[in-house]
Amino acid sequence: MAPQLDPRAGDQDLTAKARIRNAALDLYASQGEDRTSMRAIAAAAGVTVGLLVHHYGTKDNIRDAVEELIVYYFRQAIAQARADGTAGGVAAARNAAVTEMLAANPEVVGYMGRALLDPAGPRGHLLERLTELASSAVSELRRTGQASVKRAESTQVIEVMVRQLGHLFLQPMLDAMWRQLSGPDSPGTDKPVLEVRVRAPGPAPGH
Repeated sequence: MAPQLDPRAGDQDLTAKARIRNAALDLYASQGEDRTSMRAIAAAAGVTVGLLVHHYGTKDNIRDAVEELIVYYFRQAIAQARADGTAGGVAAARNAAVTEMLAANPEVVGYMGRALLDPAGPRGHLLERLTELASSAVSELRRTGQASVKRAESTQVIEVMVRQLGHLFLQPMLDAMWRQLSGPDSPGTDKPVLEVRVRAPGPAPGH
């Protein structure tokens, strides 16, 4: 069950277990899991290493708690978005809600960038958890007639994931390339607009 308390509330309003999880998220986002010791997490959370071990036992369990928190952020953003209207309107509202959530929580972006793009491969189950969340959302939209049942559900789930996460990873790269390639006299309106989409197999439109 999703926690009722704001998971990023002030430390005085959180349990020690929640402070440990939040401190781990911040440290993993800024410096990576490998470079973060349990002692560093405990110090950032203002608890002893013994208490950290009492609550979580291992770093694997801490990672699980961090990823559950990130999925909670996504779930809450989607739940607070407009749920009525056309399929396109609902999708746009949810995408905008996720974008706003990510902008307000840079530590989530930092963690996801490290967790999903690690050359050694993801260690946790964040991608699986987010895919499961997207699959559940798509199934509900199909059930209520807000998403087409003529298209493959798996394709629709991937579309949701790409729309919500594509900009997260590609926009910083586009911004960096634009800063390098554009001169000081280039008007800002010339900057390309990133558009991420998925299409079903087959000839591209116009072919």
